[in-house]
Amino acid sequence: MKSPLQGLFKNILFVIFIFFLLGAIFSLFNNPVQETKEISVTQLVQDINNEKIKEIKVLNNDVTVIYNDDTIFITKKETGESLGQALNDFGVDKEKLKNVSFVFEEPNGTGDWLWPLLLFVVLPFLMFGFFFFMVFKQAKSGATQTFDFTKPRAKMFGAEGHPKEKVTFKNVAGLKEEKEEVEEIVDFLKNPEKYLKMGAKIPKGVLLVGPAGCGKTLLARAVAGESNVPFFSVAGSSFVEMFVGVGSGRVRNLFAVAKKHQPCLIFIDELDSIGKARGPAIAGGNEEREQTLNQLLTEMDGFEQNDKVIILAATNRPDVLDPALLRPGRFDRKIVIHLPDIKEREEILEIHSKNKILALDINLREVAERTPGFSGADLSNVFNEAALLAAKKNAKNITQQDLLDSIEKVLLGPERRSHIMSEKEKEITAYHEAGHALVAAFTPNAEPVRKISIISRGMAAGYTLKVPKEDRFLRTKSEFHAELAVLLGGFISEKIKFKDTTTGSSDDLNKASQLARNIVKVYGMSALGPTVFGEKETDVFLGKGFSETRNYSEKVAIDIDKEVEKLIKNAQKQAEKIIKEKKPLLEKIAKTLMKKETIEREEFEKIIKEKKQTRRV
Repeated sequence: MKSPLQGLFKNILFVIFIFFLLGAIFSLFNNPVQETKEISVTQLVQDINNEKIKEIKVLNNDVTVIYNDDTIFITKKETGESLGQALNDFGVDKEKLKNVSFVFEEPNGTGDWLWPLLLFVVLPFLMFGFFFFMVFKQAKSGATQTFDFTKPRAKMFGAEGHPKEKVTFKNVAGLKEEKEEVEEIVDFLKNPEKYLKMGAKIPKGVLLVGPAGCGKTLLARAVAGESNVPFFSVAGSSFVEMFVGVGSGRVRNLFAVAKKHQPCLIFIDELDSIGKARGPAIAGGNEEREQTLNQLLTEMDGFEQNDKVIILAATNRPDVLDPALLRPGRFDRKIVIHLPDIKEREEILEIHSKNKILALDINLREVAERTPGFSGADLSNVFNEAALLAAKKNAKNITQQDLLDSIEKVLLGPERRSHIMSEKEKEITAYHEAGHALVAAFTPNAEPVRKISIISRGMAAGYTLKVPKEDRFLRTKSEFHAELAVLLGGFISEKIKFKDTTTGSSDDLNKASQLARNIVKVYGMSALGPTVFGEKETDVFLGKGFSETRNYSEKVAIDIDKEVEKLIKNAQKQAEKIIKEKKPLLEKIAKTLMKKETIEREEFEKIIKEKKQTRRV
């Protein structure tokens, strides 16, 4: 929308230009006429005889006399008498008259009065008329823009929309079951009569739910590409303005436009921005977001039916949506999109590698193994970071090492090699990370170590990268206990080696404390039994994310604290036992780290095996 200040500035410039142009015209045609004097015919004859005159111009009865010094005089002759006859009557010398130049001018007719009329009357009138036309047009445009608040901000793609790169299901890796769900919608949009003949009703709304970056928007675009129908894409936040009633007006107009193009698709991204659960009517029930939600509910399942208008919506916060929005008849179908597994990650990497120049030894399977928990957007970022690293080195292609380095960059941030640690800090960091790795290597059910490094990345002075052998959707109690011991391994290693602790363990202790509290309160894996303590709920009115309602007594709270303390103490004893028994191995790992700064999985496993064989000998 054009800014009002821009329109005002444009009008001011236009007015200045008009007045400048008018001033130039009037200054051009309004020059003061040179003052001329009249002479008699007798004086004219005398001056001809005295050879003072250079030229004589005759126009009707008007005679203009130009002297040798360029002075101009005028005189008149009698009507019906020629100028030559008049000069002869007054005794002009014919020989001297031959030296004078005569110019006989023809009258211009209508030109004498038409040009002044055009320049001084018609042209100014036209200019002022054009000026006022532009002013009224701008005012009308401003008024129109005022009422444009209620027009939908949706972008239209598809059969009649803007040209856009077509996305189909081939461009969506993985999501096999999810694609099967939406293929039914695509088939209905292509052949609606087949379903209507059987009395079947296609879902009016399909809600795509999943973590950020897992492919919800991409799947919606693929549905539009496969069905080849008009596709209206709009963000949920674009409905809400500070003016009450604007959002509901945009919803009405959006559905009115969609009905003209049915069958069609409407895609609302980030539905939670307008679909949050309605709170108590403390403000009188006139809150703008609630009015927008009410209008959306009415359009989706009101008195007026939209048989061939299907709404797709995406959100990563389904817990905050209003229950009325999720009931059958509105969003009938909810498709949960999970993070990709190892096979799907490999397929996603293959798609993102199509326009990249790769080395011959690229192993996408290894990259997929190192990226558990990565979304499709994360994997795209990994490939992009690898391409940036290769271009920065002026390499001819992207190597496997570029991809592996980009994984750590996405996880932890860029390397901070310029951050120079003192020898003491370097030693503490080496023993800290060695403690994590050692406890992980000798704790059953712990995730295997992939890499150890004391090179600073992001906020971390060092890191121990652990990757599970396979994707897991369930976690056991023993795995949680093992994770607690590994988290405390760095803290215990510092304490045993240096008889002191540092702030470097703060993040590990925070994670361990939170995990231990979840084991007791959320997972029911403690002596308190299979009970969940505390109820999480969304505070809509105050705009907070989650608040916990305490549904247990003070005595139970004390018991929870005791159980959390017990879990931490047991994990601490387990880590301490491993580090004391394997102290030579701890020294070996730490010294190798101080020398090389990075230890990969193969070298780490080799160090552990060498120590085992040495002990046997």
